[in-house]
Amino acid sequence: MSSTDQHLQVALVQRASTLDPEENRGLLGVADTVAGGAGEPVDVLVFPEAFARDFGDPGSDISAVAEDMDGPFVQRLCELADRHGVLIVAGMFERSEDAARPYNTLAVVDRSGLRAKYRKIHLYDSFGYQESARLLAGEMEPVVVELHGFRLGLMTCYDLRFPELARWLVDRGAEVLLVPSAWVAGPGKVDHWRTLLKARAIENTVFVAAAAQPGPRYCGHSMIVSPTGEVLAGLEDGEQVVQAAVERRLLDRTRDENPSLANRRIRQ
Repeated sequence: MSSTDQHLQVALVQRASTLDPEENRGLLGVADTVAGGAGEPVDVLVFPEAFARDFGDPGSDISAVAEDMDGPFVQRLCELADRHGVLIVAGMFERSEDAARPYNTLAVVDRSGLRAKYRKIHLYDSFGYQESARLLAGEMEPVVVELHGFRLGLMTCYDLRFPELARWLVDRGAEVLLVPSAWVAGPGKVDHWRTLLKARAIENTVFVAAAAQPGPRYCGHSMIVSPTGEVLAGLEDGEQVVQAAVERRLLDRTRDENPSLANRRIRQ
């Protein structure tokens, strides 16, 4: 395959997690249907934020359900990644040095095991919530992983509202932004979500693939957006799976036509 023919098949799982970690590990079994199906082979499978265990009631203690990165949730992800030869991204609560406040972490696994982890930098202290009261913010360091010639940058939910993180990832070479989320429902929130996903794609000339938990608590509307802002594949509400190809040819063409990254003028 020539470099211009490179592509990744990305699948997003839009499904609600529960308060039972064992049940949620069972829900990961959708990977057998998606990655093991008769359709286009999947390269990347993205689950939502907090998929190992839902947040629960606002302000409730979640430290007791946090796991280490070699715990049962990541072990289950590794089993599925090895079985199907895919890269899987999924959200969990990771134990930290602060016993009362774990990290909100994305685990990235493939056949080799745990490839990377991203600890959410921007905690959801907004719209009446205070995520920082029960979770610890991650270190200020972008996380990018490579797969089949593409570089994938990691963001989580509320991070989407901070364009500087997306640009930081792109400056580190990211060409696809993966955004697992549990975007809380409310007036205007679906519009915010859809607008921000498209904006991050357009302003950075990258693909954006966002897997969200559905209603009633969250907004759903998982989608894969092209570097031109076109929705390549998207959902509304409900528990579903959607997938689309991320193509090198489209990325290169968009950046040739709109070289906005190269045209930046940055104050020193």
